[in-house]
Amino acid sequence: MSWRWLAEWIMPPLVLLLPILWGVGSMRCGNRRRGTWLAVGGLALFWVVSTPWVSGFLLHQLMPPYRNLQGNEADAIVILSAGTIRNRLEYGGGVPKILTLERIRYGAWLARRWHKPILVSGGGPGRSGESESQVMKSVLENEFGVPVRWIETRSRTTRENALDSVPLLKAAGITRIYLVSHAWHLNRAVPEFERLGMTVVPAGTGYDEKNINGFSFLPSPSGLQNFYYFCHEVLGRVWYIWLDRIKPDGS
Repeated sequence: MSWRWLAEWIMPPLVLLLPILWGVGSMRCGNRRRGTWLAVGGLALFWVVSTPWVSGFLLHQLMPPYRNLQGNEADAIVILSAGTIRNRLEYGGGVPKILTLERIRYGAWLARRWHKPILVSGGGPGRSGESESQVMKSVLENEFGVPVRWIETRSRTTRENALDSVPLLKAAGITRIYLVSHAWHLNRAVPEFERLGMTVVPAGTGYDEKNINGFSFLPSPSGLQNFYYFCHEVLGRVWYIWLDRIKPDGS
């Protein structure tokens, strides 16, 4: 079983369905008491973590405090990819996924405001032959009208984003950067660049106002999505801690 398949089993929504299915199976096998507890408990857990109020609270715990950037804290902008769609027929090629597009937009806004050079980072070539960063570069230049100075095309993880981007920046004499990603991702991403000698100013996007109403306590697709992001980041941190234990030199 590949790591990707294993990750799918321990990530929502599948991991939330397992106790429900286990409970139904137990009831069908004659153990109604245990089966009922498992099924009802699983449904209750699914309900709770899928509500915007709970999942939003969890995701907010991962975010660094919002910072009003001034434009003089760093010398370049680094935008991290969050995936692309390899081939959209209406565009005739690859396009950024929603999270990547949100990061691109914020990076472009900062670049136009402060006239800082941009590095885009992410992704080996897919079937279309374009890396994620090549797609990002195309969108930034052709749709947002913002030039990209550096492009990093090999990385597939947050750690590799840093390992493959920092040499490009240091070769240009850049040691201070604004790191653009979603706010809930930055507490994992920032240390990866700092460990390689960069001074990093978090430039997070995705800080939402807390609007609580009756719908905040009802399960929703967006609530489940936020819980997925939360689990992804927590597991990512655990994975990096484990890697640092077995490979203290970062190799």
